[in-house]
Amino acid sequence: MKYRVLASVVILVFCALPVLAQSGRRQTKPAPSAPVPTPTPEATPTPKKEDKKSDLLFFLGADRNDSYANFPYSYYDAALRGCADRLRAGSSAGVDVSQQPVSRGDAIKKAKAETNSYVVYMKLTYDSMARSYDEIILEFVVFAPTTAKVAMSGRSYLNSNRAGPLIVGPTGRGSTSILYREQLLKQAGEDAGNRILKSLHLDIEVPKHP
Repeated sequence: MKYRVLASVVILVFCALPVLAQSGRRQTKPAPSAPVPTPTPEATPTPKKEDKKSDLLFFLGADRNDSYANFPYSYYDAALRGCADRLRAGSSAGVDVSQQPVSRGDAIKKAKAETNSYVVYMKLTYDSMARSYDEIILEFVVFAPTTAKVAMSGRSYLNSNRAGPLIVGPTGRGSTSILYREQLLKQAGEDAGNRILKSLHLDIEVPKHP
């Protein structure tokens, strides 16, 4: 009987030991896991604005076959070059210059066939009201695309202030006189280009001649 009681006590002691050991042991909390870093979204690159070329065009032509005036072709080239340079510098429009003679009828026909191209018709003539027989005027007309209506027209004179005619010298027929007049005609073409841009509300600040 004593052995049975003793055995029961021993069994109870052995069963209680794990419980006491667990209760006496300090429970340690597991270390918190490191937070998973949230990936920083990359900034979406701002798309670069592409330089859009203007759909607007200018077609320039001159009536080189005027039998009354009979000016050298280089005079027309100078006026066309001056106007084309100013139109390019003062707007984003494309500019096409005809190297062939363009009559007023040709210019009107060209304008009617275009949908986005203004046709600039140029003509050189003598100033009948001037004091000298050889004073030149640059006449220009701008025809609107499709309709060929006159968008604007004007005259440019061969002087620095464009206020009226100027006797161009020297009066000889040598190369110096021709080169000098070509330069004046180029400036007259630039003046025409400035006025075209202003009339069509396409003008930007352009440099002035000193």
